[in-house]
Amino acid sequence: MNVKYNPLRHVPDPSIQTYFMVVLFSVWSITFGLIAIFWLGFIGYNILTSILVHLAILVPIAFTNAVFIDAERDGENWLKEWREEQSNYKLVLNRLKTKNLVLWDPNKEA
Repeated sequence: MNVKYNPLRHVPDPSIQTYFMVVLFSVWSITFGLIAIFWLGFIGYNILTSILVHLAILVPIAFTNAVFIDAERDGENWLKEWREEQSNYKLVLNRLKTKNLVLWDPNKEA
């Protein structure tokens, strides 16, 4: 999980690279912990446990693949789009918080 070698190198902002690496680290740590608990025998074997352990392997693989493909796909464009979306969202929230905002009530006006 080195940013120099994985597709997160296409993300220009180091703080977002770090965020994604911490999320992936956490997901994989939980996965390996669950697998270790299963192999050490702390969890008894049954079909449900087997399905959960297999899903605990497949879901992080799919998640990591999705993050890497998304980082590779657009290069820097997705970061610009994400920041623009965040600024638009903040603009809407700020407009809703304004004190001089008056909602039109047709029952009072009519």
